[in-house]
Amino acid sequence: MPRPCSGEVHPVLEKLRALNNYNPKDFDWSLKNGRVFIIKSYSEDDIHRSIKYSIWCSTEHGNKRLDGAYRSLGNKGPLYLLFSVNGSGHFCGVAEMRSPVDYNAYAGVWSQDKWKGKFEVKWAFIKDVPNNQLRHIRLENNDNKPVTNSRDTQEVPLEKAKQVLKIIATFKHTTSIFDDFAHYEKRQEEEEALRKVRDT
Repeated sequence: MPRPCSGEVHPVLEKLRALNNYNPKDFDWSLKNGRVFIIKSYSEDDIHRSIKYSIWCSTEHGNKRLDGAYRSLGNKGPLYLLFSVNGSGHFCGVAEMRSPVDYNAYAGVWSQDKWKGKFEVKWAFIKDVPNNQLRHIRLENNDNKPVTNSRDTQEVPLEKAKQVLKIIATFKHTTSIFDDFAHYEKRQEEEEALRKVRDT
């Protein structure tokens, strides 16, 4: 689905871009250590909020899996998350998990109220990479299915993860969620206004 593009740069996005080096040219995708997981999001709204607040929250099962993996690394290598929105036909970015899961936190920013817990992430790549660029990479730990057919919090074996990261890092993209940032900001404002009405 093509994105509606307004062309204007939103002030929140300008600030985020000034603070973060998104889509870095010098990204080290040849990991010696580290672990890589797929994240399947229900909505682009939640991707927008993850970028804006540098946090993420998975399902209860997913949080436990990611938390265990993060702790197992003990700062010996990065834990990267490869993000894709269900049904979108592309990956939309890569973020690094930067903290263990706080199971008691309630972020209150997601498009559905049901998510509990959160952890910090730092987004590295924000770009749309079509599934056809990655479909040839198959995961031996998931019935040899293409990486594009993964479920949420599926781990990508390190050798395969390097291939995926290299493709994402070097892919010359034409679209990203940034094209629609103002649209998602507006949607969030509307949702928050509705919540206030509901809670009063």
